[in-house]
Amino acid sequence: MVVTAAVLAGGGWAVQQAAGSSVATAPDSQTLWIALGSMAAVGLVVGLVVAGRVSPLATFLPSMVLLAWTVVYALDVNRALSFIPAEPSMHQLVREAGAGARTLLTTGVFALLGVALFIPVLMPSRWSRRDDDLDEEYETTPESSYY
Repeated sequence: MVVTAAVLAGGGWAVQQAAGSSVATAPDSQTLWIALGSMAAVGLVVGLVVAGRVSPLATFLPSMVLLAWTVVYALDVNRALSFIPAEPSMHQLVREAGAGARTLLTTGVFALLGVALFIPVLMPSRWSRRDDDLDEEYETTPESSYY
């Protein structure tokens, strides 16, 4: 759930801020640096979940959300875009995250991330228990033996 929220909300907001700040000529714009830091944080969360040995559901759930939304976009663009919050009654941050999510969806970044998050689910080592190696009995050897 954390990865899904980070990609959809954090990534969407960061992309919207960076795209909005791209017209600024000064590279040291505070908004741009905050957006780049947010992108780095989202990338760190995704990277830790993909590379780390956590539950396979930690990557399966966000991959299915991103891939399903991409499939809906491919089949019916208007329906897929209707899931994005854009009403004026929404908080400004939610609308900005939605606008960034729209950019990520329409450019195919969600499809790319969905496939990248799905690959670790296919690894058999993700589905095995971690303490399998610890269950073996430890054999003591005499001190004078070589092995």
